[in-house]
Amino acid sequence: MAAAMAEGGGGARRWIGLGLALAVLLAATLAPPPDGLPVAGQRAIGILLFAVVLWVSEAVDLTVSAFLIAALTILLVGTAPDPAAPERMLGIARARDWAIGGFANNAVALVGAALVFAAAVSATGLDRRIALATLARVGTKPQGIFAGTLAVGVMLAFLVPSATARVSAVVPIVLGIIGAFGLQRDSRLAALLMIGSAQICSVMNIGVLTAAAQNATFLGLIGRAIPGATVTWLDWFIAAAPFWLLMAPLLYVILWRFHRPEDAVSQDGGAAVARDLAALGPMGGAEKRTLAAGLLLLACWATEGRLHPLDTASSTIIAVTVLLLPRIGVMSWKQAQASVPWGTLILFAVGIALGSVLVQTRGAAWMAGQIVDVFALRQATPFVIVAVMAAFLILVHLGFASATALAAAFIPIVISVLQEVARAGVPVNVAGVTMILQFTVSFGFLLVVSAPQNMVAFGTGTFAARDFFRSGVVITLAGYALVLALTATWWDWLGYVRG
Repeated sequence: MAAAMAEGGGGARRWIGLGLALAVLLAATLAPPPDGLPVAGQRAIGILLFAVVLWVSEAVDLTVSAFLIAALTILLVGTAPDPAAPERMLGIARARDWAIGGFANNAVALVGAALVFAAAVSATGLDRRIALATLARVGTKPQGIFAGTLAVGVMLAFLVPSATARVSAVVPIVLGIIGAFGLQRDSRLAALLMIGSAQICSVMNIGVLTAAAQNATFLGLIGRAIPGATVTWLDWFIAAAPFWLLMAPLLYVILWRFHRPEDAVSQDGGAAVARDLAALGPMGGAEKRTLAAGLLLLACWATEGRLHPLDTASSTIIAVTVLLLPRIGVMSWKQAQASVPWGTLILFAVGIALGSVLVQTRGAAWMAGQIVDVFALRQATPFVIVAVMAAFLILVHLGFASATALAAAFIPIVISVLQEVARAGVPVNVAGVTMILQFTVSFGFLLVVSAPQNMVAFGTGTFAARDFFRSGVVITLAGYALVLALTATWWDWLGYVRG
């Protein structure tokens, strides 16, 4: 009965969310267009607001929202006057090409290939072996187990390009450790380890370009908005290194302070890890080939544009192709097909397309002008712009369960804001500051609903949402302060702040 009532309540919430999304869409598209905003741009903004309400309310599945966005783009933008020539309609065919244009972006190929590679790492058990081998070396004390759990999150970020997959690999190992210690799932040690697994994942989404899909969203959008602008894997890694190198120990201190484990625990946790590691047996050929492919990929990403002409997407596609080949590969296409979340790829592509539509219809430029005026950014310094926009993105993230959706919705606006203030004479590096603000898109530290990896950890029942929030507030403040400090120092020295 309770389950049925909960399901009914969820259904009512979804209908309310869908109704609100439609109301927002109608209000935005039927109102007289403001000065300087073309009808096509007004309708594109209406579609964006419709999408935001759907994403925040989770009224429909994210993949369904992607199809709705594409359909509305075709129908509403296609029947609007052309911003460049208002005497004629934009046209259904042209709007259709815009709506599906994201699928032709190389960033989509990168995400697709990365998801298949993550499936290969999981299918061979390499992620579990890395996690167990690391934890086996940190001793049996809670301090060591916790440090080892964070270390696992750091290492997997380089080899598993999926945040959800990384936490999913660690969860059963952590639960095994909790059982070996003889503790209940709601113990403080369980909360410490599980919250730490999720939070370090968010930290490393910032540290490694290929660790999260939202980073590839940034690549796709920045490449379209600023011709010639690109960020290599090594560029990103060098820029983000101080952040995660400082944030990881801060995370340890903050979480230990808020979720200090029980004083008395058994010493069987290390034995459980050793037992599970021994049960895996020696590393098999498939694991070795996957590890070799991963290390080779890291080498290719780090030397992109220096030792070879392959970009990140191209090298990832080649590596995945090898892993799918008969005999030398590690899994069949049927296995990969069942393991890859294709809906994420569809949302990702449509999100990039929506960003492009906002730019092409001048909707993004108009919204950027409003933000610039409200915050008086034409008179601001690049540092103040980062401080204001980073705080804005962190607050907006409270309503998003997908950082990919957040990036798709707001990075085009961020780019337009920066281009607007640059035209006003502010010496800002548009591409560089966009990358810095992209880092804050991964700030899913506050709520369990702010990131899929948080939900994976929360689903274990080891901690309450309020426990995650309490420590998450301090982690968010520490991360924001670190962003400001690096903006004034490291990123400015690298030339990413001032134009």
